[in-house]
Amino acid sequence: EEKTSTLSLTVFLFILRNVTMIFPRLKIHALSDSQQHHNNTKAFPVLSFNFEHVRKPFEISLWILLALLMKLGFHLIPRVSHIVPESCLLIVVGLLVGGVIKALDSDASDTNSSVPVLNTKLFFLYLLPPIILDAGYFLPIRHFTENLGTILMFAVVGTLWNAFFIGGMMYGVCQIEAAQLGDVDLLSCLLFGSIISAVDPVAVLAVFEEIHINELLYILVFGESLLNDAVTVVLYHLFEEFSHAGTVTITDAFLGVICFFVVSLGGVMIGLIYGIVGAFTSRFTLHSRVIEPLFVFLYSYMAYLSAEVFHLSGIMSLIACGVAMRPYVEANISHKSYTTIKYFMKMWSSVSETLIFIFLGVSTVAGPHVWNWTFVIFTVILCLVSRVLGVVGLTFIINKFRIVKLTKKDQFIVAYGGLRGAIAFSLGFLLTDTHMKTMFLTAIITVIFFTVFVQGMTIRPLVELLAVKKKKETKRSINEEIHTQFLDHLLTGIEDVCGHYGHHHWKDKLNRFNKTYVKKCLISGERSTEPQLISFYNKMELRQAMMLVESGSLAVLPSLTSMQNIQPRDTVKQRVIPSISKRREEEIRKMLRSNLQKTRQRVRKSFTSRLPHRHIHALSLVMSCFVPQLRSYSRHDLMMDPFEEDLSEVKFRKQRVEMGRRVRLTETHLNVHNSLSFKGMLHCFY
Repeated sequence: EEKTSTLSLTVFLFILRNVTMIFPRLKIHALSDSQQHHNNTKAFPVLSFNFEHVRKPFEISLWILLALLMKLGFHLIPRVSHIVPESCLLIVVGLLVGGVIKALDSDASDTNSSVPVLNTKLFFLYLLPPIILDAGYFLPIRHFTENLGTILMFAVVGTLWNAFFIGGMMYGVCQIEAAQLGDVDLLSCLLFGSIISAVDPVAVLAVFEEIHINELLYILVFGESLLNDAVTVVLYHLFEEFSHAGTVTITDAFLGVICFFVVSLGGVMIGLIYGIVGAFTSRFTLHSRVIEPLFVFLYSYMAYLSAEVFHLSGIMSLIACGVAMRPYVEANISHKSYTTIKYFMKMWSSVSETLIFIFLGVSTVAGPHVWNWTFVIFTVILCLVSRVLGVVGLTFIINKFRIVKLTKKDQFIVAYGGLRGAIAFSLGFLLTDTHMKTMFLTAIITVIFFTVFVQGMTIRPLVELLAVKKKKETKRSINEEIHTQFLDHLLTGIEDVCGHYGHHHWKDKLNRFNKTYVKKCLISGERSTEPQLISFYNKMELRQAMMLVESGSLAVLPSLTSMQNIQPRDTVKQRVIPSISKRREEEIRKMLRSNLQKTRQRVRKSFTSRLPHRHIHALSLVMSCFVPQLRSYSRHDLMMDPFEEDLSEVKFRKQRVEMGRRVRLTETHLNVHNSLSFKGMLHCFY
């Protein structure tokens, strides 16, 4: 044990001696490393500058802020806004900003180094969709569908006429030796004609919303600018492929026609699919009201992008999505979400429109430009001539089928309102040939400036000079809605009697299919079976309540029974539709029937006072067949009234036979001339 303890003590002393010899060395090396690190490090930075890290979002924010300030300043000067359209001032602002940026550019050899340009990707993917979504979501469906044939004629046939007329005439101009444009071939001229022929929806919205033109002219010009997108896209890609290939065959032309239907109908189908899916999704957002507006924006934007993936018409896809989604989404979402969607769309489209016109001015300064007086002047003249000839010729054909004819004043406004804008500039920016692209862009910018400045500034005085009917700012009432539905049913019934399957017939078929099947799948709760008048009353009451809240008149708020989506947090209350007992309903029916009978007697009395005495007795016999069987009328259900117990099918047939016998007996006592007039009177009462 003593040897073991002595050995352990010896090992411990040996380790301790070695450790004491190592520590001083470690201390020396640690001190030298710390001194070296202290000499190499700098002081802690209190303030640093790194603009490149946030350059892109900072510049985007500055451009949006500039657009908002320009829009705010424009409306602060009412005299200027009454004379000059907002689009013109924004282009001027863009020219000034572009000039300042170019003057401050240090690199003089590369003019595009710091001047932003309205390129195709920025325009078609980020700036154009908000404007089209706002226009499609709040599109006046009734005016659009009633004038759809006229709009399609202007959009399809009119755009084809403009493209081929401008392209063919410009090819003839290029053959002039003095113009020095011999290198421009026919396909290139047709490609240029397809670019410059389409009416721009952004420019039309910017000008026509300021002059408050009537609904007919507005929907004709704006609807044309929306639907001609498919024609423009097909013609552009068609002539671009032909210009590279150099030859055109009959098969290529036939495939181009098929491509038009694929692009237009394919875009509409994609929009309808996304709209239905978005409406179906809104059924399940009862407990997640915050995310309701996001579904509307995302589904709409996805519809646009999906159409662009397959080179279909993104504009038509976005319009179809907004039109299909709106009625069902508004029935499902809360009123706060509806307000958010409305104001966010207006804000987003307004900012995009402002940025488009500012970027047009900046891109004009950025250049480069190839100015050819002959090409530019003839382009402006031919655009005006082709527009006038196309509108006058098509209107001559359209008026043969329209009930409400387009007058000379209407034709002038439609022709004068064919404005060009950023869509033509962006399509021209896609061209590959440098020299020809620069010359085409210079001519396109000139046409845009001419239409926006000259036509846009003079259209308001011309509308006032010609006394063109303007839009009436009236609030729709329940009485107007009842009469509108009554006239729709009446016209549909007349078409059914005549055996003519017209516009009202197919509209009624679509409405019945919508009420029977679609609403039950896409609208949640009892709103799917709610009558149209009650739904309209709820919307009108909500609109009035929102106006009173915004004005601060809370003391005179109406009943808020229609605001069923603003629910308490604890319980979810469903809308309670008041029910009427059958006894009370029968009393109301009898009261209405007696009042109607009295009214009918007064009308009959005033009418028979003007008839010969021998006709009065016959008329009373005929009227006696109708008075006892006054019934509620349903155009789709001509069954007997279940609340009239004494009426049976056999009795009804006997009364019809007796009525026919009395009519025939009456006709035998009248002469031929009086008999014919009396038949017309009987048909009116029948």
